[in-house]
Amino acid sequence: MNLVSFGLIFTGVMLNAAAQILMKAGTNAIGHFEFSTANILPIGWKLATEWHIVTALFCYGISVVVWILALSRVPVSIAFPMLSMAYVVNAIAAWYLLGEAFNPTKLVGMGVIIFGVIIISRA
Repeated sequence: MNLVSFGLIFTGVMLNAAAQILMKAGTNAIGHFEFSTANILPIGWKLATEWHIVTALFCYGISVVVWILALSRVPVSIAFPMLSMAYVVNAIAAWYLLGEAFNPTKLVGMGVIIFGVIIISRA
């Protein structure tokens, strides 16, 4: 895999991770809600106008374009597993930015993911 291909995959992973963190920040800003017939429009409006969520959707849109570019250069059997690195990025970002728990079990799981991605990328 050349540097451009790696850069595209890395950018796609980071955009997906950013989108997830932004979605969580948006739902944190809105608070817990229940969907019901009575509140579909009010909650839908809150979701559609919450800047974190709008930015997350923008990140997803850009990531689709980046991902298409990546897939034009890298076999999907190598590229797709690399998306799992978003789990690692998200766990660290959620701990750092959102104060979510980070423990040895998550660290071991992230190590397994990283090891798996290394194995797949060398195949």
